[in-house]
Amino acid sequence: MERRNLPTFGGNVWNPFREIARIENELNKLIGEVMPVMKQVPAEVQVWAPRVDVYEKDNNIVVEAEIPGAKKENIEVKIKDNAVIIKGEVKREEEKKEENYYRSERFYGTFERVIPLPVEVKAEEAKAEIKDGILKLTIPKATAEKEVKVTIE
Repeated sequence: MERRNLPTFGGNVWNPFREIARIENELNKLIGEVMPVMKQVPAEVQVWAPRVDVYEKDNNIVVEAEIPGAKKENIEVKIKDNAVIIKGEVKREEEKKEENYYRSERFYGTFERVIPLPVEVKAEEAKAEIKDGILKLTIPKATAEKEVKVTIE
């Protein structure tokens, strides 16, 4: 039987399965940053983060958050340190027995999301509305970029 030299890195024999596991961990981390967070916490409470779109329109920054089933009295929106903080709770309308369920995929429970803003904004002039499960926050930009001619003396 012929013995081949296996590739080594730092004195260790290269293991393709270890490399696949490392890549899987990195992908899970990346997906965790992009997708809504959902984790089990004590007392069977679900915590999740709504999906958002952030874009610029008419010299405003617009943040749209997907919060199906949320009522405006159960949502809190703050702007602090040039970031939007959205938190609240989506409550079940009625108690349903779990044993009769075939599938339950809707999000219930508390949610929280911190969205860093790409530019400075006028937080005191922000406006928010909720319609069809979408929270829309419109925040004027602090300063519009202007071209200023400077005279040389």
